[in-house]
Amino acid sequence: MRIDVAYDGTDFSGWATQPDQRTVQATIEAALTKVLNLDALARLTWAGRTDAGVHARGQVTHVDLPPGVITDGLDARLRAVLPSDVTVVALSVAPPGFDARFSALSRRYTYTVCDKPRILDPLRRRDVLAVGKPLNLDAMNAAGAALIGQHDFAAFCRRRPGATTIRRILDLDWQRTEEPPGYAVLTIRADAFCHSMVRSLVGAMLAVGDGRQTSCWLVEYLDAARRATDVQVAPPWGLVLEHVQYPADEDLAARAVVTRARRG
Repeated sequence: MRIDVAYDGTDFSGWATQPDQRTVQATIEAALTKVLNLDALARLTWAGRTDAGVHARGQVTHVDLPPGVITDGLDARLRAVLPSDVTVVALSVAPPGFDARFSALSRRYTYTVCDKPRILDPLRRRDVLAVGKPLNLDAMNAAGAALIGQHDFAAFCRRRPGATTIRRILDLDWQRTEEPPGYAVLTIRADAFCHSMVRSLVGAMLAVGDGRQTSCWLVEYLDAARRATDVQVAPPWGLVLEHVQYPADEDLAARAVVTRARRG
């Protein structure tokens, strides 16, 4: 089953299950196990592992269920038992070869900031970062342009043993919102992101935007291919996983094979 979910990450310790922590994965798995009356805990595979405090509108997961399980009305049954900060957006039988993680072509995130804190809507405090200095979006987009394409993003990732830090950024753009004023939104899309990559890039581009650094400084770190020591990782609450893109059904299995070989 493919299950698309959305959640407010504020009160979760991230997506992935952790001992003695409230996580999105564990919450959904427990709900699945309960409503389907399974003998063993349902296990989800996910498209993007979000950190504590990060939100999602378009997280995609899949779960393999034993034969004979009745899935009629499963989306409504899940919504009935899930807490109010996580919900099922869509649910369907997955096409053959579908893997929520390895079949994905790209993930799209947004990050929202407000550089006029006096007008920050208090109802947006959980999904907007307030910054104290005016931001030059032209400088931030100029710095971001150098990141587009395939690079080793080791400078902006927390390394995982045996995993590559090479990623391909497909799109990166900062835009002002017309309403309300004072808000700026980063939209960034890549084939995949490594741990803390988006928030590290946001922190680096904010330093460029408020004049503390130049775009050359950011590129120098990218070229160095080692963990940046003076990049401030942006807080999690401005970040939202918006969408995961997949190929046509007939190409799902082949895409999964290619991605597994590349990333493991």
